[in-house]
Amino acid sequence: MKSVPKKTYFCTMNQLITTIYTKSKGMPTLRQGSYFHSQELMEVCETAPRQRPYMVVINDESGRELCHMLGIVRYRTLILPPFLLIHCRILGEGVYDEDCGYKKDELFDRMLSALTHKLNKRVLFMEMSNLGTKMFGYKVLRENGYYPVNWMSIHNSLHRHAPEERITPKLQKRIDHAHERGARTEIVSNEHDFKAFSKLLRKHHILKPKRYIPDDIFFRELMEGQNGNLFVTKYHEKVIACAACVYSQGDAYLWYSAFRRKTFHALHPDTIVVWDVMKHAYNEGYQHMRFMDVGLPFHKNPYREFILRFGGKEQSTYRWFRFSIRWVNKLLAWIYRE
Repeated sequence: MKSVPKKTYFCTMNQLITTIYTKSKGMPTLRQGSYFHSQELMEVCETAPRQRPYMVVINDESGRELCHMLGIVRYRTLILPPFLLIHCRILGEGVYDEDCGYKKDELFDRMLSALTHKLNKRVLFMEMSNLGTKMFGYKVLRENGYYPVNWMSIHNSLHRHAPEERITPKLQKRIDHAHERGARTEIVSNEHDFKAFSKLLRKHHILKPKRYIPDDIFFRELMEGQNGNLFVTKYHEKVIACAACVYSQGDAYLWYSAFRRKTFHALHPDTIVVWDVMKHAYNEGYQHMRFMDVGLPFHKNPYREFILRFGGKEQSTYRWFRFSIRWVNKLLAWIYRE
């Protein structure tokens, strides 16, 4: 096997070659598909501190790519032991050649097994979410030691009706009132707005340790790339809300958001930034607005109820986890058993 800047897990199984890349340099061009499994996002994660990408690629014996999947290892510092938390996040099931002749589940199994084996002792836990359907890969994930946690997803359809047709007159009045008073949302395009975006995002999440916020370099790369935008909502030149949105396969994804809800309560900055980002996606012709994380499906979930005010559709889904410590994984699998 020739020497190239890549790492191989197991080479040949039924004439298929599975390779794990940690550097985009020297990696062949991959087929187009989800942004969350793209070379662009891999390069962004390479550049940003506290993140390391692992791209799993499967080729046949002729070298043709059949599928690929990106896992992102994140490093988080904590104020309490163990002080450093390392985990891997996989957003979606990957990208596949639909005409390759292999079953999607079989290819998914090969990629997931390779990545799980590679990272088993390197991360505390692995997390997979945002799968295309609730039951996709259920058997494969179970066999690889993952356990499901009931979750919730919300998306707004933008292709059949305008966003205004899906909200209540009361909410429309609130939005119009804030706009009339001077609240407006802009795409971040300069250093001053970028710093204001970063400051608000980090301040908003400082007491929310479960929410991982990447380094500024990550958001700068996102801002300068072709598949994302950063937004700030201003009132008299003061930034009162912000959001990060990415675009993939005709849909818009609200990835991160933050608001000064208490200080500017009368302007409802949370409502304005979500609404304006959604309107931007609608005007640009995107099919859906998808919210990346609306939390656990508890009976009372304030953020989920807030997002549903915009007329979105609620769907039950799974988020899959696997801890490297066996007894911890078994205990949590038992706690979250169905």
